[in-house]
This record gives sequence, structure tokens and C-alpha cells, in this order.
Amino acid sequence: MSSILATIRDTKTKGQVKDLRNQGNVPGIVYGGEQPNEKISITTKELKNLINKENFLSNVISISLDGKEQKVLTRNIAFDTVTDEPIHFDLMRIVKGGKIILEIPVKFINNELSPGLKRGGVLNIVRRKVELRCPAENIPTELVVDLEGLDIGTSIKISSINLPENVTPTIQGRDFVIATVAAPTVVKEPEKPAEAAEGEAAEGAEAAGEGGDKTSTDDDKAEGDKSKEEDKSSSDKK
Repeated sequence: MSSILATIRDTKTKGQVKDLRNQGNVPGIVYGGEQPNEKISITTKELKNLINKENFLSNVISISLDGKEQKVLTRNIAFDTVTDEPIHFDLMRIVKGGKIILEIPVKFINNELSPGLKRGGVLNIVRRKVELRCPAENIPTELVVDLEGLDIGTSIKISSINLPENVTPTIQGRDFVIATVAAPTVVKEPEKPAEAAEGEAAEGAEAAGEGGDKTSTDDDKAEGDKSKEEDKSSSDKK
């Protein structure tokens, strides 16, 4: 669980918010539960560190605000369209006893222990995240899929994943697929049937024969022309 220090802010105008950002802070708001919304700020550096953490949108965060700890989830972060810097964030309080709908990432392990993948199979990922309804006090950071022993043709469904207690998929009524171990995608060109190969060879031979006859005819014509020229030359001498 990440822990960050937040500060109450009393900004009321756009100018004040701009000054806050110029000082290296990002304005945000904390909402949810029976408590009123609170306007807070976090240093830009600390917020960037939070964003760079894996699966930060589904990770529970502990914020220290006026000496009190609150558990929250990041619900939204706005970025400047030009600089791509964070300019605002929303945090939602985790209320004990409540339920939250979150997209939880799927993590695949033991790829090297899958016989199907060893034989050239491909892991076809259908869902990289699964939307779950979770108790506020029992939110998984990720869903783990163990590929050990899985062969080509195996379908990994939601029922094969061990979900924490009282955590359920929002999709109900069907055992949907998370991933499959598929056959290799390389396609080999089919070999030509023997009859087709023989037919092509015969056509080639026939074409070669026709070409030879044509050459022979041209040679005969050339020899005939040469004889006529010789006869004419003899007549002229006489």
C-alpha cells in the first residue's frame, strides 16, 4: 500500500490554483462516505511517483491529512494537453462495509512451465483486466493466472481463478474466457497433389516441343532462301 502526504488547500480562484501549481503542487479532491468533500493538494513529484507505480488505479492508497490516515483509491487524474503534466486528481474514500467496482489487472505466471507454450503455442489474452465488485476492505491488487501444466487448446476461464472472499465479477451468468493457449499461427503452404505436379510437367514438355518445331521450320526456310540466291548467281554468270 502506498502512503502519501496531502495538504488541505483553501484555493477559491483560478489564480490561486495556478499559483499552487507553480509552487510544484497539484490540486485534488477527496470524496465519498459520510464526510464532506475535502480540497487537498499533493506535490507534483509525489503524484508522479504514484502514477508510475504498476496498476495505480486499483491500488489502495493511504493519505495522511492533518495527522489522520485515510484509505483511498485514485478515481481520476487530469493531464495538461500540451505539457502532459498532471493538473488535477480525484480520490475516493474507502468506506468499511461498502462495495466498490474496479477493473483489476490479470497477471500470468509460469509461462516457462506450460507444455503448450514450450511447443510453440501462443498465449492469446482475451481480457487483461476484469471488472470486479469488491468489499472495500478486501480489494485484490491483481488476479493471478498460473500457466503451469497448460497445453495447447486450454481455455482459462474466470471460474479457474481463485477470487478473494466476497469478490465477484460484474459479469454474471456465464463463465467467460480470460485467455487461451492457442496453436502456433504460422501457416505452411500446402503441397501440390501429385496429379497437378505431373500435369504441369507435361505442359512444360509440350511447350518445349512446340518451340523446337518452330525453330526447325525457320532454319529450313533460311536454307531455301540461300539455295535460291545461289541459283540466281549461277544464272547471271552464264
